[in-house]
Amino acid sequence: MVAKIFIDGEAGTTGLQIRERLAARRDLEVLSIDPEKRKDQSERQRLLNAAEVAILCLPDDAAKESVALITNETTRVIDASTAFRVDPNWTYGFAEIEPGQGEKIAQARFVSNPGCWPQGLIAALRPLVEARLVPGDYPVNYHGISGYSGGGKQMIAEYEGAASASQYMPYALTFVHKHLPEMALYAKLNRSPLFEPVVGNFAQGMATSVPLHLDMMAEIPTGKDLHAALSDYYAAVPDSFVQVAPYDPSAGKSVGLDPQVHNGTNTLTLHVFANDDRQQAVIAAVYDNLGKGASGAAVQNLNLMLGVNARESLAA
Repeated sequence: MVAKIFIDGEAGTTGLQIRERLAARRDLEVLSIDPEKRKDQSERQRLLNAAEVAILCLPDDAAKESVALITNETTRVIDASTAFRVDPNWTYGFAEIEPGQGEKIAQARFVSNPGCWPQGLIAALRPLVEARLVPGDYPVNYHGISGYSGGGKQMIAEYEGAASASQYMPYALTFVHKHLPEMALYAKLNRSPLFEPVVGNFAQGMATSVPLHLDMMAEIPTGKDLHAALSDYYAAVPDSFVQVAPYDPSAGKSVGLDPQVHNGTNTLTLHVFANDDRQQAVIAAVYDNLGKGASGAAVQNLNLMLGVNARESLAA
């Protein structure tokens, strides 16, 4: 049976990549809106209600509008905006967040696709909080660098059209960011992290890090303890795209974590660096901000919802 899919916002960065990933599929029919009718509400409503699954690649307000246009009881939705990510009526679309989440996504009607920045933090901390190696009230600092494609068409144009684009541009230094509620909720933190995102002069990919003062924990874990907790956690998740790099206590002396190494894939790799004598550690994550951080995650969720192989159309 061929499933009808409508990508509302297919002309945007995330929408284009989703369409590219689905182009060779024979089990899907991707419905397209006439470019001249993109702002025609009645045509969008027709396509939204004709689809088995609608994937929304829109700003928050437009995503809410699209959901309101669905008048049937059958169209299922994957929303890539931040509009519904902490809504209890929506299922969070990070399949590796815990064992059983993939099954929840498979059964859900409404799925909120995770943000690119939150996934690195959640992947690093959720297992450690669950294992009680890191307390929920720990004062988390979160840092990372992402390709400029995460800023959408305007930022892409600014970088690709500039003679001398910024190599390293921190932003959101008001410490207010739309991803903070999502990070705290799904990492099971009792307080928002101190978040410092950076845009780099490369199109795609990201690397994030969570530094930890282990002497602040009730029982001080070693680097091996942290690595074992992460490895065991993701080994228990079926079809996981999250992998944990082997632990080498001496590896931190010289590290090249290329934020672009997983570009074009749906892989997220966690790295543990620790100094047990100093009781300090860093959990780093590397992944594609437009892959596992956006379009790849959406396709993974779509596969789960349609009951096909979770890795269909996704390079690992």
